[in-house]
Amino acid sequence: MRLVLKLASLVVLVCSVHELGAQDLTPRAYVITPLHSNAVTVAGSFYDGDINFNGALPVSDAKGTYSIPIFSYYHSFGFFGRSANVVASLPYAVGNFNGTVAGAGTNLYRSGLVDSIFRLSVNLKGGPAMSPRDYMKWKQKVLLGVSLKVLAPTGQYDPTKLINWGTNRWSFKPEFGYSQRWKNLQLDGYAGVWFFTTNTDFWSRNIYYAGTRSQTQNPIGSFEGHLSYEAKPRLWASLDGNYWFGGKTSINGVQNPITQQANSRIGGTVSFPISKRQSLKFSYSNGTYIRFGGNYQNVTAAWQYSWLGKPK
Repeated sequence: MRLVLKLASLVVLVCSVHELGAQDLTPRAYVITPLHSNAVTVAGSFYDGDINFNGALPVSDAKGTYSIPIFSYYHSFGFFGRSANVVASLPYAVGNFNGTVAGAGTNLYRSGLVDSIFRLSVNLKGGPAMSPRDYMKWKQKVLLGVSLKVLAPTGQYDPTKLINWGTNRWSFKPEFGYSQRWKNLQLDGYAGVWFFTTNTDFWSRNIYYAGTRSQTQNPIGSFEGHLSYEAKPRLWASLDGNYWFGGKTSINGVQNPITQQANSRIGGTVSFPISKRQSLKFSYSNGTYIRFGGNYQNVTAAWQYSWLGKPK
């Protein structure tokens, strides 16, 4: 029974890691750039904190410490006369997790690829597709846009093992974005929903369970807001916050209602240029209310190199 409790606790612990997608804090996600803009970003995120099981398991002192370096590529283009862009990201993770179950300590180390991320964004109002010359004359007022983020099951996954960085499922997040600017102040707000396919081979075909079983998760709704101040082009700072809810999980159709989430985070971001084509960005966030899942402090540092491509 002690071994089963340890394993069950790690199931919930790692689920809290995979829920990081719902915890996004990304200011200026619907920013408009000229046609054929490109950017490469190398970021490193460090997470450290506790895991709240909300009474679902007899686990105490559950903690996680891990880092996620991410390589991303951004490209803008025109879509029926509107500004649009696509981003592709490849994360890698290294982490340690531990907790006390029935008086005994449990420790875990994992490193490997995390599920890759793809995002398509299209402006609906206020941001036409523009050449660099036209963009220099353009002033932002109200922007409305939509996006679709996709997490592909390319992360490290072994169905015979309980703990994996990959999720062995597809995840989709349609989102609506709003952005408005008043001189140096900018307000951004997003509303979206995460949808998940079924993991059809969850912790199966091993000494604990000879057959194959499935894991499902209810949708997760999310709201995100940012208020930023721009001192000069590419030099800005923002106050960031979010709230997400839902996401009950089920194994072979048996749902655990205690896994319902109702969580929020708050933080800040600062970005500044270091050359014509390079910039640095730093952010910090922490949980303000965590009903279920990881309550992590997060520090992220990113370097970006951008350039304009030639029109075809």
